[in-house]
Amino acid sequence: MRASKKAGSDGSTQNSSGITHISGAEGLFESTDIQKIAKEYIQRALHHERGHPDTIVITIESLKKKPRKISTLPLATLRCDSLSESKHFVEKILRLLGISSCAIQAADRIIQHGNMRGASIIHEKTAHRLEHNRMRGVRVSRFGIQKAAAKKLGMQLSRLGIHTDTVTEALILASKVASFKGVVAELCVSDDPHYTTGYIASEEYGYLRIPRIKRKRSRTGGRVFFVKDGTDTVSLTQYLERVPVLVTRLAPFRRTVTIDEIQDRHNL
Repeated sequence: MRASKKAGSDGSTQNSSGITHISGAEGLFESTDIQKIAKEYIQRALHHERGHPDTIVITIESLKKKPRKISTLPLATLRCDSLSESKHFVEKILRLLGISSCAIQAADRIIQHGNMRGASIIHEKTAHRLEHNRMRGVRVSRFGIQKAAAKKLGMQLSRLGIHTDTVTEALILASKVASFKGVVAELCVSDDPHYTTGYIASEEYGYLRIPRIKRKRSRTGGRVFFVKDGTDTVSLTQYLERVPVLVTRLAPFRRTVTIDEIQDRHNL
């Protein structure tokens, strides 16, 4: 589902076509659930904090092959108390993952500029951008979660006080991205002005939620994938956009972690 409106004078983030994104959602579902899910998606689009959409598009496709089964990444929330601390921690964690300063700076420029429809792909060392279309970027699609796993996930997120569509869908998306062996890390900052928790996702540290990653009411945001040298970006793009992936297992979750715990783990 994609909901949007024509850009007006409200200062909303918009892409090059002058369209403001309102809401989006997707998943893999059994055919018997399609009507129920479509209704839920329409309600979400009509009652989003970003405003009332001019257009809601729902696309339904049948899968041509069975989804690849994966686990979620381990989940935790990083303890940080301010915007400056959050920015410092993001850089530190990305450096621990082996990502160069110039690649981190390039990612920050992309996120601060915003307006990309998809994600950018950046070489972890050289900071070269590798996506074929820099305006469109890469759109992660065809991901979902098995019903039994979804029920368990909801219970675990509820215990942590973060059971929302935003967290659930971002975790599933990030788990798909991290399952491609060439991806070192993903950095995501939502362009939703009401949502200020971003994340770094990696095989090394899991799905690490980062509060206060931007100022409230800021409409900047974006998604960046850092990849290893020699990564086949054509295969990566095809996997992220076209290969169906289904979460069937959950990794352990933790409530909070500190930057010292992350560094101590790195030094083991």
